[in-house]
Amino acid sequence: MSQLIDSDESTPLLRDDASNDDCQDADYKSRWRSIRIMYFTMFLSSVGFTIVITSIWPYLQKIDRGADASFLGWVVAAYSLGQMVASPLFGLWSNHRPCREPLACSLLINVGANVYYALVALPSAGNRYHMLAARAMVGFGAGNVAVVRSYVAGATSLKERTNAMANMSACQALGFILGPALQAGLSFIGETGVAVGGGGLRLNMYTSPALLAALLGVINVLLVVLVLREHFVDDEGRHLCAINYESEDQVELQETEGDIDPIAVLTSNLLFFVIMFIFAVFETITTPLSMDMFAWARKEAVLYNGIILCCIGFESIAVFLVVKVVAQRVGDRPVLLGGLSIIFCGFFVLLPWGDQYPLLQWEDIKNNSVVNQTFSSLLPTTTTIAPGASNGTVGPRGCPLAQSWCQYTPSIHLGQFVSADVLIGAGYAACNVMSYTLYSKILGPKPQGVYMGWLTASGSGARTLGPVFVSNVYTRLGPRWAFGVMCGLVTAGLALLAALHRRLVPFSVHRRRARDT
Repeated sequence: MSQLIDSDESTPLLRDDASNDDCQDADYKSRWRSIRIMYFTMFLSSVGFTIVITSIWPYLQKIDRGADASFLGWVVAAYSLGQMVASPLFGLWSNHRPCREPLACSLLINVGANVYYALVALPSAGNRYHMLAARAMVGFGAGNVAVVRSYVAGATSLKERTNAMANMSACQALGFILGPALQAGLSFIGETGVAVGGGGLRLNMYTSPALLAALLGVINVLLVVLVLREHFVDDEGRHLCAINYESEDQVELQETEGDIDPIAVLTSNLLFFVIMFIFAVFETITTPLSMDMFAWARKEAVLYNGIILCCIGFESIAVFLVVKVVAQRVGDRPVLLGGLSIIFCGFFVLLPWGDQYPLLQWEDIKNNSVVNQTFSSLLPTTTTIAPGASNGTVGPRGCPLAQSWCQYTPSIHLGQFVSADVLIGAGYAACNVMSYTLYSKILGPKPQGVYMGWLTASGSGARTLGPVFVSNVYTRLGPRWAFGVMCGLVTAGLALLAALHRRLVPFSVHRRRARDT
């Protein structure tokens, strides 16, 4: 019997300890059914974001030729800005009302925003600003991540929580895989696509992913409304009644003795900010960097980066499996430290080295032979000119001359690019799951909606500033400065974790220490 009870520590991914004797209990079954709906919600949220991330830049270029990489940063950041505003609001709502209410509301907003994104090419002017507004609305709907993580933290015991958080991160990674894979598959529709109705809407490689995300959102709303039930347990797994749980046959949750460690909460939010800033920079710069360094056309960039991100998603799942085992042996904090160290190696590998230079775009001056000859004499001998596009649908190839660093900064080779992707993807996966796990343990059994809202807002703030930072620094100064600063930021995160690691302990340990002193 003891083996059955303890078997939850080694439960395979997504099994959720259902093999023990409690699985016969109706509350237990309902609890894990609801938790799995939250897994699915996180999965679809991830799909809804990544299914368009590799095509935003070429889509923006297509609907507004005047948009540059700096505006791309604002478009990507708009998602996180919307999420940052919404997360505390939805978290507060979930603390006082059933979780179904903020979840259903946020999902409906998300559905409408994805439809809006598919229509941004239709207006005759201001298309870039319509895209900006659509992404902000999608992000506002994604503020439900705080509610999802708060629900799972409150519905699991302390012993179940690491597995549950790892499982939820695995579902997020599955969405991270499927999103780019779907985008890569839909890229074969092409930029022209087919006309839908008489309003000018075209179903193409840019609009079809957003419409598919809207359809998945409708399915998610139905599951939340029809199947989800409210559950809350203490650290030992005993069923309690949260403030937003309306039932007469449950015991009211008693106020937990002791206060949450504010230093640990602040440190966790700062570390999470660093982790999400890192990933925001990574996901924003991948497509422009590959187009500049490897002279990929828009369609090629969407396809190849979709494949790369899909592979990183599979890698993340493998990392989650390893993290669940390693964290049980060495603890959560060493895994977080190791993840940040791997991320540092990834950005260090991505720094430009050598004497080879990227291919240059020659569209603007190729017809002027005098300028051509004069300018060519000023270039390094290893610099070559990228061939121009053969038609108007492919677009220019190579590093644009408007980015002056293209003329003197060494190119990043494909091997560097792929190696950095692998390292950053692995490190981020480990840091992501450990950040949420540690934070939920620090908060303890108290309602976590607002606190999870602030953590999500912290991450969203990072994902707002990250794209703006990297798009401006990359455009003006190049990858050497952009990735050099990232190495410094990761080093600062490592120093913060090393200095305050003793404060990042579960609520029960903090309470025991307070009693002893």
